[in-house]
Amino acid sequence: MLFNQPGANGAGPNGAGAEPVIDVTTENFMKEVLEESRTRPVLVDFWAPWCGPCKTLGPVLEKVVAATKGKVRMVKMNIDEQPAIAGQLGIKSIPTVYAFVNGQPVDGFMGALPEGQIKSFVDRLTGGDAGDNLAEVLESGEAALAEGDLAGAAEVFAAVLEVEPDNLAALSGLVRTQVQAGALEEARGILASVPADRQNDSAIGAARAALELAEQAASLGDVNALAAGVDQNPQDHQARYDLAIALNAHGKREEALNHLLHIVQHDRDWNEDAARKQIIQFFEAWGSADPLTQSGRRKLSAILFA
Repeated sequence: MLFNQPGANGAGPNGAGAEPVIDVTTENFMKEVLEESRTRPVLVDFWAPWCGPCKTLGPVLEKVVAATKGKVRMVKMNIDEQPAIAGQLGIKSIPTVYAFVNGQPVDGFMGALPEGQIKSFVDRLTGGDAGDNLAEVLESGEAALAEGDLAGAAEVFAAVLEVEPDNLAALSGLVRTQVQAGALEEARGILASVPADRQNDSAIGAARAALELAEQAASLGDVNALAAGVDQNPQDHQARYDLAIALNAHGKREEALNHLLHIVQHDRDWNEDAARKQIIQFFEAWGSADPLTQSGRRKLSAILFA
């Protein structure tokens, strides 16, 4: 087992009989994760021995998974010994957890989250509790943001922050709202207010990624001119790459994703795997629960594992 902690040997905090957590390798990943995920969700905990937060997350994750009584399986992958899968999935920091269902990655998070957030993550996979009223309010803010109602989204996220000033989901939502409104300086200011020890939270990572994408797009120029360049030379991957970033900034996310998938499919190694890395940044900015992130992960996975 990876951790000499209660719960790592199958006799965890939920009593004897908890399912053992195994180490997976590149060789048995297909059998232990992809094939197993066709019968129940499988969580893969990507970790390394030198990673302190990994040692914090592991036992808590095992405890929450054990409480599902077999509805969810958990495995661990040491990225120092088994780097290939983590590289294909674009994992840039650890701990990172991915949930696989029906042979595809469908959700995930980074960092050593609190037990309550981990439980909510697992509940989504098993159809468990939807969350409290605050979660519902945040969902309404996200819905307003997705619909382009920036004033409504900002009002919702600000209201949550009046109740919980350190609510990272609300801070992330407010940053992403400012980014969509073009108020990049304000977005930077909100991000700067997040304490250093919480900068690695997945919600803050999503906000930071959205801001970085907006800053990239600002230097690229007119979308129509970029599109014309791709039409003139469909093999110009740089033009297609730039167009994808610009389209994402203008809310045409699916079209942007498809351009990058085109590059990955036709020239995976172009510019040191730049297209796949940019797709991963899109997913981070959109959030793991976003339907386009989930469908995009499946499409990317189909290309990478073909």
